[in-house]
Amino acid sequence: MEEERLTLVERVEAEQVLPSISAVGTSTSTEVGQRVVDLQRREQALRREIATLQASQARLQEETAAAQAAMGRLVQEGLKELEQRKQSLQISVEQLERRQERIRNEMRTTFAGVSQDLAIRVQSFKDYLVGSLQDLALAAEQLELPQPGAPMTQSPERSAVKEERVSKAATTPQFAEQSFQEQTKKIRNLLDQYRNRPDYYGSAWQLRRTFEPVHAERVSNWFFTQGGRGAVRTMGSRLQNILIASAAISILHTLYGDRLRALVLAQSPERLGEWRRGLQDCLGITRSEFGPERGVGLFEDPFALAQKADRLMKDGLMPLIIIDETEEDISLSLLQFSLWLAFAPNPQAQTYSY
Repeated sequence: MEEERLTLVERVEAEQVLPSISAVGTSTSTEVGQRVVDLQRREQALRREIATLQASQARLQEETAAAQAAMGRLVQEGLKELEQRKQSLQISVEQLERRQERIRNEMRTTFAGVSQDLAIRVQSFKDYLVGSLQDLALAAEQLELPQPGAPMTQSPERSAVKEERVSKAATTPQFAEQSFQEQTKKIRNLLDQYRNRPDYYGSAWQLRRTFEPVHAERVSNWFFTQGGRGAVRTMGSRLQNILIASAAISILHTLYGDRLRALVLAQSPERLGEWRRGLQDCLGITRSEFGPERGVGLFEDPFALAQKADRLMKDGLMPLIIIDETEEDISLSLLQFSLWLAFAPNPQAQTYSY
C-alpha cells in the first residue's frame, strides 16, 4: 500500500516536471531557429557586400588600366614632341653654324677687300696732302728773313721745336710694315694677354673686360692688315664695338703713353653717352679723362673733330679717330689722319662724302 502511494507520488511529480521540460525544449528550439535565420541574413548581406567589393575591384582595375594606357600615350606623345624639338634645334644650330662660317668668310674676303681698297684709294691723296704740309712747314721754319741792321739767325728754342717735331714725325705708327717687327710682336702679346689672361682690376687705360677670339681677330686685322686705318664690320651691338675700340686704345696707350688722344664721333648725345660709359667700364678711367684737353674727346660734328685732330697733330700728339656705326657718310677730312677706326653696318652700302 505504501509502495503504491510512493509510485503515485512519483507519477504526480513526473507529470509536474514533464510540462516544464517540454516548455524548455520549445523555448530552446525557437532561439536556435532565430539564430539560424540571423546567420542566414548576415551571410546574404556578406555575399552582397563581397559582390559589391568585387565589382568595385573590377571597375578600379579597368580604370587603372585605362589610366596606364593614357599615361603611356602621353609619354609617347611627349617623347615624340621632344624628339621633334631636338631635331628642329639641331637643324637651327647647323644653320647658325653655317651662317657664322659664311659671315666669317665674308669678313675675311669681301669686307677686308673693300676696306683695303678704300685705304689704297685714299692713301695717295693722304700721302700727297701730308707730305705737302710737312714740306711747307719745314720750308717755313728754314726760311730766314733779314731784318734791318742785323741778319736773322734761328733761335735755339725754334731749333729744339723743329727737332722735336721731326723726331715725333718719325714715330708715326705704320703697323703693317716689316720694319716694325718689335712693335708687331708687342701688339700680338697684348692681344694674347687680353684673350687668355684678362685683368679685371688692372690700372687705368688697360682693358678690363673679357676678350673673345672674334674681338681679337678684328683688332688684329685692323692693326696689321689695315695698318691702323680702316673700317671694321660692326658686332651688332654698340657695347661690343666699344670693347673692340677699347682694346685698340689700350694697345696704343701702352705703345705711346699720354701722346694718344681718342676722339669719338657719334650723331647724338645719347650715343656719345653710351661711348663714355662703355669706355669708362672697359678701360677703368673716370669722367675726368673726358674733355677737349683730356685723353678722350666726344664729338657730334666731324669738322670740329677734324680741327681738333689737326691741332693735336701740330702739338706732337697722336689722335685716334673712332667713328660710330650710325655715321653713314665719312668725311675725307677724317681720313687724312694716321689712325682711324670706323664701324660699318654694311660695307657695300656705305658711301663716303668728299
